Amino acid sequence: MADVIPFSCIRPRKDKVSEVAALPYDVYSLEEARAEIGRHPDSFLRIDLPEATIGHPLLPHDDRIYEKARSLLSDAFEDGTYVADDTPHYFFYCLTATDGRKQVGVVACSSVDDYREGVIKRHEKTKPAKEVDRIRHIDTCCAHTGPIFLAFRSDGTIEQVMEQACAGTPLYDFVADDGIRHTIWRVDDAQSTATIRQAFEDTPALYIADGHHRAASAVKAGLLRREARECDSGGTAGGRCDSGGRHAVDALASDHFLSIIFPSSQLVILDYNRVVKDLNGLSLEELLGRIGECFEVSGPQEAPAKPASKGSFGMYVEGSWYRLDIKGACVPDDPVAGLDVSVLQDRLLAPVLGIEDPRTDERIDFVGGVRGLAELERRVETDMAVAFALFPPSIEELFAVADEGQLMPPKSTWFEPKPRSGIFIHRI
Repeated sequence: MADVIPFSCIRPRKDKVSEVAALPYDVYSLEEARAEIGRHPDSFLRIDLPEATIGHPLLPHDDRIYEKARSLLSDAFEDGTYVADDTPHYFFYCLTATDGRKQVGVVACSSVDDYREGVIKRHEKTKPAKEVDRIRHIDTCCAHTGPIFLAFRSDGTIEQVMEQACAGTPLYDFVADDGIRHTIWRVDDAQSTATIRQAFEDTPALYIADGHHRAASAVKAGLLRREARECDSGGTAGGRCDSGGRHAVDALASDHFLSIIFPSSQLVILDYNRVVKDLNGLSLEELLGRIGECFEVSGPQEAPAKPASKGSFGMYVEGSWYRLDIKGACVPDDPVAGLDVSVLQDRLLAPVLGIEDPRTDERIDFVGGVRGLAELERRVETDMAVAFALFPPSIEELFAVADEGQLMPPKSTWFEPKPRSGIFIHRI
């Protein structure tokens, strides 16, 4: 049973929304963020990644970073960029890709306790340093500003409400620079609100699709505030009694976090490809020989070897493409080890190229499938030696891993299109 509630939203004025809405902060480098803010000075990216607005370098987690975010957000509230809803609502958020494919999700607040108790399931490991950054951002701004991208297996009930609501006049409708159309409706009637709430109560599990660090951070920020409330009310709170009145807030606000929840049937996972800086001292002939121990190797060829099915990989090296097909005996019967990304890591990247830990090895980099295979060729021709194109995992593979309580390897999934930050703000 998932506890998914409507919330009192703070959102941009209609004439501001297209300039405010921004991709998640973690898809940008600092240099890319500065360039984006230069093109769109009102972009929410300046609040999500305030380092990009500060002209001199700062150490990670410097207090000035988060105070800058708080100041910019406060200014946006005060100058009328944002308006506030007086009562809680759900919203429907439709993203239309450039090829016409649509995905519609419910914007709502999900439960901190559901995350802790495993109703909200994870498939990715998080890094403490990244969590600290977002915890401080949430705590200083007193707001959730980046929605967590969740998925669920739907029985069709919510889609029926969607169909009715999305036939009406949207609250927002704009096309971003990348060609993605964003259309949003607010759910105003009590019956639809009740139906959505009940449908989620009947849902056994929600799954994090994208935003594991933001989710973990929102949960930990909420627990810190819960601890402070207990302290303020005389309960035992582990001694954290120095937070002051700033944390004396309504329990529902900090006990829930901003999310957008999509039916799994509407989602498409893109490939997340790998590039490696060198061949680990091997010649091309030696590399192909070692790869042939677990893969059938076809090539070379000029045309990109785009994988067409599970168990097939493309490799670009020394100006040519090769197709690699995993031999049956090399595929383990396990929800994690049997993933293509695991097979590539365990049968090729680690034993052949010496990439033992892709989380920490500086010789490997990752390229989202949205950039296409041409980006893999470009990287090999500039700063890398070899590239590998993967077939993306299915949403059911992701669910199977999460249901087993296991974790996928890093950079296993790339979801596109991505919901924007700055359209919905949940004050805590």
